[in-house]
Amino acid sequence: MSAEEGAARDQIRELIGAYAHFGDSGRFRELCALFAPDAVLELDEERTLRGPDAILAFLESTRTSLRADAERPLIRHHVSSIRIVIDGPDAAHGGAYFFVVTQRGPDHWGRYRDRYVRTPDGWRFAHRRVRLDGTAPGSWAAAARARRGQSS
Repeated sequence: MSAEEGAARDQIRELIGAYAHFGDSGRFRELCALFAPDAVLELDEERTLRGPDAILAFLESTRTSLRADAERPLIRHHVSSIRIVIDGPDAAHGGAYFFVVTQRGPDHWGRYRDRYVRTPDGWRFAHRRVRLDGTAPGSWAAAARARRGQSS
């Protein structure tokens, strides 16, 4: 592995970590800045959000939903098994698994499948596909899915 490839991998790992930290702390504008201007966030094949403004609107709706679920909401994403493939000097793809805990305990889990692009501001998400693999009974995510008329 070249030094450039190693640096790209480190920067992309930092991008993935920042996504979780910004999301969990409600810093949604900072989270949206992690996406390229024409980026896509695909949510479990039910919604496709294009661009930071659409992504921000969705994230704000999750904040409202989480606050409605608990007096003192807590959410923590645990990301693991990160795999990054460098496709060229300005492009990469990869994936990871996630497990989410709320104030109720284990909540939901799944996987990310990503395409990354190097921009003048650093590595950014070009496309993030979020795949929900399961929800805990009585969880915030299970209730949100039920409100949308889906099963776990």
